[in-house]
Amino acid sequence: MTTEIKGVILAGGLGTRLKPLTDITNKHLLPVYDRPMIFHPLEKMAEAGIKEVMLVTGGNNAGDFLRLLGDGRQFGIRRLQYTYQKGEGGIAQALGLAEEFAEGQKILVFLGDNIILDPIKPFADSFRQQAKGGMVLLKALDDPRSYGVPVFKGSRIFRIDEKPAKPASTYAVIGAYFYDPNVFKIIKTLKPSKRGELEITDVNNAYIRKGQMQYGVLNKHWADAGESLESWFAANLLMRDLSKK
Repeated sequence: MTTEIKGVILAGGLGTRLKPLTDITNKHLLPVYDRPMIFHPLEKMAEAGIKEVMLVTGGNNAGDFLRLLGDGRQFGIRRLQYTYQKGEGGIAQALGLAEEFAEGQKILVFLGDNIILDPIKPFADSFRQQAKGGMVLLKALDDPRSYGVPVFKGSRIFRIDEKPAKPASTYAVIGAYFYDPNVFKIIKTLKPSKRGELEITDVNNAYIRKGQMQYGVLNKHWADAGESLESWFAANLLMRDLSKK
């Protein structure tokens, strides 16, 4: 069983929820307090011991990532590659672009607008020992309705409901996912949702139906810096306040 994990950071989309800030730039290039948003997932990848990362981007500002990040070595990453997603086909479609990069190995997928303060290495080490399947990270929220929400049966996840009006639990599935190589086979079986996208929740539910989905729970601060202007501003305030402690 391989213990190597490669990293995939999804940083595409048009950033419509952060307009007008994103009219002339990708949202993941916006600052979160003292550094660009995209620095955060790259730093967490390096912290988890991941040395090879692919960044999936799109839109009109893809070249700015290369100018800013270069080969990734400043973050402790040995190899940083780039690929381009045309249009907005959803998170799962964007992930599918990394199949050749993954080369049959396990992967850690980050949505580029997630600010995670918990150490990621313990979760990565646990997944390195996991024989097969996937792992999602959860965070307890006052109101998880804007996210995928796990439905539990005992101590296991029975299914994940996408943006439910009446959440079955207080947990949200945040934008960090561990998958074995079968994820790309699953993606190829998906059909577009009502909004015309391939949904990552459908990927996770496919693993759940196989009985192959584990989970970890974050205990420290977490922020979704791309959900809205308010959430982006809150993420800036959070990182500023934490920097003073």
